[in-house]
Amino acid sequence: MATIALALILAAPSGAAAAPPNVGASTFHVSRQLDAALVWLPGGTTVAQLAEAGLAPGLMGAGLGTVPAVQTYLDVGQGNRVFDSLYGESLPPTPSAADRPGCRRWFAAAVRRAESAPAEIEPGLLDRELRAGGVSILRAGPFPCAFGGPAAWLGGTGGGRQFAIVEATLGGLRQVLAAVSRRTLVIAVARPTGRDDQPLPIGIAGPGFDGDLTSPTTRTNGYVLSTDLAPTVLTHFGISVPSQMTGQPISSEGAVDPAGIVSLRERMAVVSPRRGPVIGLSLLAWVAALVMVAAASRGGAARVAVRLMALSVIYLPLLLLLGAALEPAETVEMLVVMVGSPLLAALTLALVRGYRALAVAAGLTAVAYAADAIAGSPLSSLSLLGPNPGLGVRFYGIGNELEAMLVVLVVAGTGAGLVGFAPRATPRAAAASFLGLGLFATLIFAAGRFGADVGAALDIPAGAAVAALVVAGGRRRAAALVVAIPFAMLALLALIDLVSGANAHLTRSILDAGGLHSLGDLAQRRFELSVRSFGRPVLLVFLPLVAALAALAVWRRDLLASWLRGLPAMRAGLLGAVAGTIVGTLANDSGALLLVIGAAYLLVFGGYAWAESQIGVGDADNKLRSAHHGARVES
Repeated sequence: MATIALALILAAPSGAAAAPPNVGASTFHVSRQLDAALVWLPGGTTVAQLAEAGLAPGLMGAGLGTVPAVQTYLDVGQGNRVFDSLYGESLPPTPSAADRPGCRRWFAAAVRRAESAPAEIEPGLLDRELRAGGVSILRAGPFPCAFGGPAAWLGGTGGGRQFAIVEATLGGLRQVLAAVSRRTLVIAVARPTGRDDQPLPIGIAGPGFDGDLTSPTTRTNGYVLSTDLAPTVLTHFGISVPSQMTGQPISSEGAVDPAGIVSLRERMAVVSPRRGPVIGLSLLAWVAALVMVAAASRGGAARVAVRLMALSVIYLPLLLLLGAALEPAETVEMLVVMVGSPLLAALTLALVRGYRALAVAAGLTAVAYAADAIAGSPLSSLSLLGPNPGLGVRFYGIGNELEAMLVVLVVAGTGAGLVGFAPRATPRAAAASFLGLGLFATLIFAAGRFGADVGAALDIPAGAAVAALVVAGGRRRAAALVVAIPFAMLALLALIDLVSGANAHLTRSILDAGGLHSLGDLAQRRFELSVRSFGRPVLLVFLPLVAALAALAVWRRDLLASWLRGLPAMRAGLLGAVAGTIVGTLANDSGALLLVIGAAYLLVFGGYAWAESQIGVGDADNKLRSAHHGARVES
């Protein structure tokens, strides 16, 4: 076993709390057998510097959104985290490291605050688990209060195994790496600033760490979470990870690629700020073009313009995948979407007509995301409509935005496919198509190995079941299937996740929840987040529009039905998509977001149905005008 020396103290940044009160250098540098260390580096440390020092490099998510630095330290020590808004109170002001009574009171307040959160949050859990496993702990900064309270500063009373949490410069880190054994686990992280939500450079040296860092939590090469550190340390010491910790042990894979990690960071950094300009301005440009074309042609070209607009919106997510693959500048990505989607829509209408074009567009987009999910979501995770891993909630598969879109594309798109490609399908065959394609899509987008979206296990099969029931003319007995199918699908996915070892969100948050109390916390947390989603400023603009459209649809339902007269499969698909959107709104923690996006795509499909219903109307009007004109001439 190797020893750690005074170099850590000498290398600590100026002004840092390198040693707690009553722990002088003579006490600190006494030779210790060191099995693992967590070293906090200056905030300006880069991924390339960590790789040059011989560590396996990566990025670490510092929190859910922007959090204060002390929250990052708490999350590391507890191996779990929730949004700050879910805590019942705020953290008290942080005392100085020299204020032992103040530090003790602060930690007690942090524990009370954690009890107010709808999750099993236990500050200092890593400290307690290590001590219970016979590991002695040394704390020398930063802010030791967050890692278990002042009593931990002088080290533990356990056996000979040692774990240190210290602060050092890059030079001090190199000295540590040179002094310790190859069997020692050394985790080095750039200190959080608490000023933004950017991930922190991290590096790990030790047995098995010879590539870029990753973890089962993120499934992303070069990206891990703050909650992954505690399970990594416990696993190194052979201590079981408690169920209260949601993180997963960190590992490494592939070759060391600092440039690739930097590229990942740069892409994640632009996902949120680029969504509005790229998606919003593209939609505004298409709407403006639609209005101008309709006005210039006095409505004569409105049908074609609406079809182009509808297909462009459906192709928009597909072009966003291309943007994720190219990772271009914002202006280029905007042009790819704004110009590429209408061109793809025009090409589709040139090759196929009617509802076939709608089915082809919906099918291509859904299949592209399904293929990417099966491949490990390398593009979806970095697309502007993807899960947005930089936020720190979801890192692979599909997110709520894609879920809301896919519900409509799968269910209503199936209806369009039946109308366009199988117009003579029997009601039973049409119902089987809805159920078959809906359940297949659920397996892809909800299974932990692929899309890993629990909400998709409820809303897609619910929408498919409603569509099947409507097209088959089901009675009340059959209506029970609408309720049974989603829950049966959820149970099947749970079984698949357990057998395949997917260890995704469904497994860790529900199957491994630890009892009814934990499930209740999960339900409460999701409900609170869903309610709060309706208060997001950006959505408050659209929610009144959604309510107005819903009221208008109910009021003019006879008119809407006339657009779908003689098209039972399309009618069933749209009703199923409405049902799936409602279920998704109620079942997800971003209910308002799913409602707005789902309503937007329902409007797109409704607009296409209107355009198709107007075919021949213009010709009839022209014939009527000609007849009237001829009658006037004769008179």
